[in-house]
Amino acid sequence: MAGQMVEFPSNGGTAPGYLALPASGRGPAVVVIQEWWGLVPHIKDLADRFAAEGFVALAPDMYHGVQTSEPDEAGKLMMALNIDQVARDLRGAVAYLLGRPETSSKQAASIGFCMGGQLALYAAAVSPDQVGAVADFYGLHPNVKLNLRRIKAPVLGVFAEKDGWASPAVGAALEADLMASGVTTDFKVYAGADHGFFNDTRREVYDAAAAADAWQRTLAFFRTHVN
Repeated sequence: MAGQMVEFPSNGGTAPGYLALPASGRGPAVVVIQEWWGLVPHIKDLADRFAAEGFVALAPDMYHGVQTSEPDEAGKLMMALNIDQVARDLRGAVAYLLGRPETSSKQAASIGFCMGGQLALYAAAVSPDQVGAVADFYGLHPNVKLNLRRIKAPVLGVFAEKDGWASPAVGAALEADLMASGVTTDFKVYAGADHGFFNDTRREVYDAAAAADAWQRTLAFFRTHVN
C-alpha cells in the first residue's frame, strides 16, 4: 500500500516525513534515511518496501522539502545541514514511530544510504535507548561526529569494493572503532560494486545481485534485533 506525507514533532516544531504502514496493520518500526539527493521517490519506495515486509516505516525529510538530481547541489545541501536540527529531527522521527499505534516494537531500526548511512548511526547515538538496530549503507558525512560509546544497537555495515568515497578502508575503520566501543557489528564489502549500488534508479551504479543480497541481510538483521 502507498504511504503518505506526515508531520511529526521535532523539539517544539515539526518536521515532514513519508510514512508507510504494513497491510497487516502492525509491525516493528524502521526509520529510513535519505541519500544526499533528498526525500526522492527512491527513498519513499524503500519505505513502501519495508511496509510490504511488515514494518512501520518513516522516511524523515532531512532537507525539509528540498531535493535535487544534481551532484554538485546535493553536495552543497549535505554540507549545509544543520547538525543540531538533524539530531532533533532524528529524535523526533524515532519517538513519533514508537508512539504510533501501529508500531509493535519497543525500539526502532534505523537505516540510511550514503549521507543517510552516517545519519542512521547518528540516530542510534542521539536516541540510544530507542534505536535497536542500525544498517549503514556506505555512509559518510564529514560534519557528523559520532559518539560511538553512546551507540547500544548492533550495526550492519554495507560497503562496496569500488567505492572511492565510503571506501572499504573507511568501512573497516568504522567497524574497528565500533567494536572497540563495545558495539556488535556485521559488516560486508560487496565485490565489484560501487558507491550507491543499492539505488535502482541510478543504472550507472546499480548492482541487482548485491542489492538483493543486502536487502535480505537487512531484513533478517532487523527482524532479529527489533521486535
